[in-house]
Amino acid sequence: MDAALNQSDLLKELRIDRSPPPTSGGRAKLWIALGAGAALLLAAGIVAFATRGSEPRVRVAIALSRSSSSAAASVLDATGYVVARRAATVSAKITGKVRDVFIEEGLKVKAGQVLATLDDVDAKAELAVVRAQLAATRSQSAEIRTNLANAEREYERQRGLEARQLTSAQQLDAARTLAEALRARLASQEQAEKVALDQLSLSQVQLDNTIVRAPFSGVITVKAAQPGEIVSPLSAGGGFTRTGIGTIVDMDSLEVEVDVNESYINRVQPKQRVEAVLNAYPDWKIPASVIAFIPTADRAKATVKVRIALDAKDDRIVPEMGVRVSFLEEPQPAATAAAAARAVLVPAAAVRQDGSQDVVFVVRDGVAHRRAVTSGAAVGDSREILAGLTGGETVMTDGPPDIKEGTRVALDEGAK
Repeated sequence: MDAALNQSDLLKELRIDRSPPPTSGGRAKLWIALGAGAALLLAAGIVAFATRGSEPRVRVAIALSRSSSSAAASVLDATGYVVARRAATVSAKITGKVRDVFIEEGLKVKAGQVLATLDDVDAKAELAVVRAQLAATRSQSAEIRTNLANAEREYERQRGLEARQLTSAQQLDAARTLAEALRARLASQEQAEKVALDQLSLSQVQLDNTIVRAPFSGVITVKAAQPGEIVSPLSAGGGFTRTGIGTIVDMDSLEVEVDVNESYINRVQPKQRVEAVLNAYPDWKIPASVIAFIPTADRAKATVKVRIALDAKDDRIVPEMGVRVSFLEEPQPAATAAAAARAVLVPAAAVRQDGSQDVVFVVRDGVAHRRAVTSGAAVGDSREILAGLTGGETVMTDGPPDIKEGTRVALDEGAK
């Protein structure tokens, strides 16, 4: 019985529904409702897009705490090279053939140390001739002195005889003339002897010039001549005559030369502290100080050359090395330094003038907030903020000049 009922119920469910379809008025209302919703969504999107486009685009930067930065900030950075203030290419004073060379690159030498010798055969031969001439001159001088002494005695004897009228006036005059002639000859011979002595000294100097010595202590950086080559203090043209034996550098005279843009040379002062970093040793910070700046500008590069003394002497520092230098701000008194440690650094463009008050705009959650601050000194391209701002806050560096408190802003792409 129950099975027959179930089958009857199933057959009723399979019956065709012949009721009339819904009227067209209800479908129209449905489409109207859907269209109104879509219009509302489109309008909301347009309003949001328009509102978004009206937000001014700004650039921002992070305020840096001075306490977290270095103790002495850099007011200017520059690049340059290590140079030797005392360096020389050593050459012989005369033209000659090199006999021996006693130097190699990297050799440390002392002042007066022999670096090379030239062939001295001709110089020694000339010296021997001059010595012989001097000996002959001295021998002649001795002979003349002997003859003069004899002539003076004869003259005195003739004077005594003439006083007693035992000789004639003619014999007295002859004795006097002979003595005076020998006296004049002796004076001439003594002058010749002096010339011979000077010639001997000159020949000795010529012999000494065949020995090339170090003019000062230093390190040999270039060996330019080899035994058998001809060297000359003057260039003789061609490629067969050397003008130097080698180059010596005084490593104690190493310093740094940098070119500073003339627009920033006012940030450099004599004896200013500097921090130098060699390109070869980027982790080694070398203390240094400004010696002076050359009082002339390079017209082509618009730069001024600055000389910097290195406080450290080290074998790792060699001439012509590239170096980066940072000119540091001057040390401050303890009270000022403590205040500066609590200060923050912001780009100079972030500080605006509102009457007599310095202000910055702090950007937080896309909204610009006006903040009155107390400004300090300029540090390079940055500005100290002594009060009114804390490290880590985001400040606006570029935006509309008429921006107001509470203005919504959009960060420009690439803004930091």
